[in-house]
Amino acid sequence: MKLTTITGLLLIVVPMAFNVTFFLLQRAFEYPDILRKPTDTILKRFQQGGPALRRLWYAFMFSAVLFTPVPVLVQQLFEPDVPWYLSMGTAIGVLAGAVQFLGLIRWPFLVPTLANLYNDPRASQATRDSVAVVFQAFHQYVGVAIGEHLGYIFTSLWTLLLCAAILSTGMFNPIWGWLGILPALGVLTGVFEEVGFKPAAVINAISYLLWSAWLIAFGVSLLLR
Repeated sequence: MKLTTITGLLLIVVPMAFNVTFFLLQRAFEYPDILRKPTDTILKRFQQGGPALRRLWYAFMFSAVLFTPVPVLVQQLFEPDVPWYLSMGTAIGVLAGAVQFLGLIRWPFLVPTLANLYNDPRASQATRDSVAVVFQAFHQYVGVAIGEHLGYIFTSLWTLLLCAAILSTGMFNPIWGWLGILPALGVLTGVFEEVGFKPAAVINAISYLLWSAWLIAFGVSLLLR
C-alpha cells in the first residue's frame, strides 16, 4: 500500500475509534463528568460496569496507541523537503499519543483492583480510605497532569506545527492548514480548567470533535488524491 493510503486510512480510523469509544464510555460510565464526582461514586460505578466497562477502557486506551505512528507517517508525506519545525512537531505528536496512553492505562489495569478492594464488603474503613488516596493520587498525577494536561499541550502543538507546514510548503491545499488552527487552539484551552476557567472543559470537548473531523477530512483527501 502507498504511504498516502496508509496515512489516510489511519487519519480516518484513529479519530473514529477514539470518538466511538468515548461515546460508549459516556453512555456506560457518564465519562468524563463522573471524574468530577466523589471517589466513592466513581469506584462503585466502575465495579457495576463489570468486564464490559473494562474492555471499553482498554479500547479507548488503544486508540491513543494507534495515534502514535500518525505524526511519523504524516511527516513522510512532506519528504524530501520537511520543514525543520515539523520534524520537531513529529516528536511532539508521538509524545501526545504516549502521554494519553499513560493517562488511560490505569483504567483497565489499576482501577479494577482498587474498585474490588474498595467495594469488598469485608473491607475496613481504613482500607477504603487507603484505596481512595491511591486512586486520587493516580487520578491527579497520571490522569490529569500527564494524560490530560500534557496530552492537550502536545496534541495542540503538533497540530499547529502541521498546519504551519501545510501552509508554508504548498504540498497540500492550504485550506487544511487554516481549518486545523482553531480546533488546535481549542484543545489547548483544556489546560486552563485546573486554574478555574470553567468554560475550558466544554471548549476542549467541542474542539476535540472538530479536531477529529479535521483529521478524518484530511485523511479522506489523501485517499482521493
